[in-house]
Amino acid sequence: MDGIKYTVFTDKSLRLLSKNQYTSNVESGSTRTEIKHWVELVFGVKVIAMNSHRLLGKGKRMGPIMGQTMHYKRIIITLQPGYSIPPFRNKKNFNQNNKNTY
Repeated sequence: MDGIKYTVFTDKSLRLLSKNQYTSNVESGSTRTEIKHWVELVFGVKVIAMNSHRLLGKGKRMGPIMGQTMHYKRIIITLQPGYSIPPFRNKKNFNQNNKNTY
C-alpha cells in the first residue's frame, strides 16, 4: 500500500489543525482500517477517529472529446491529545541530514 498521496492544505483543513485533525488524500482503493493502521505505524501516533469520503474527478474537455480526471479519496484523521503529525519538513534539519544534495 502506498498510503497517503499528499496532505491537503485548504481553509477548512487549516482550521481543523487546531482540533488536532489532519486532512490528506489517499489511494482510492484503500480501506479505512488499512489507512488507520498505516498512519499509526508510520507516524507513531494514536488515531481516535477517521472520516473518509470519495471525491469525483472533474470533467475535462479536449476538443470534442469529454474526459474526466481520476477520482480520489480524502480522509480526516483525529488524533489523541498530545500527538501530532508534522505537515512540513524542517528545512534546516533536512539540509543537515543530506549535506551532499547539490
